[in-house]
Amino acid sequence: MLPPELPPLPALTRAEGEVIDCYLHVLDLLGRINPARAHGTYSGLRAAQTLVVAAGRLREAFEVMHERGERELHTGTLARAMRVLDGERRAARVTLPPSEGPGHT
Repeated sequence: MLPPELPPLPALTRAEGEVIDCYLHVLDLLGRINPARAHGTYSGLRAAQTLVVAAGRLREAFEVMHERGERELHTGTLARAMRVLDGERRAARVTLPPSEGPGHT
């Protein structure tokens, strides 16, 4: 059985698409760094090192948008694109995991 078909991505400019891709990559890295969810120091270290480069790419993507006159973010459209690209799951890795019950921190 095939997995359900994802909804199509909304129409984005090339720069908007680059911002979304870079942002989600940064989220993935932050999720790997999250000490409440990480499995080891080495993977966190590697993700932190990569985060520097990824944040630079995200900044550059925003600079391109700004230079092209794209001054506003269409948040609804961008949020739909991030949901199609599994952004909610990816963002959840940045948060604290649920507590294990009373008395556990």
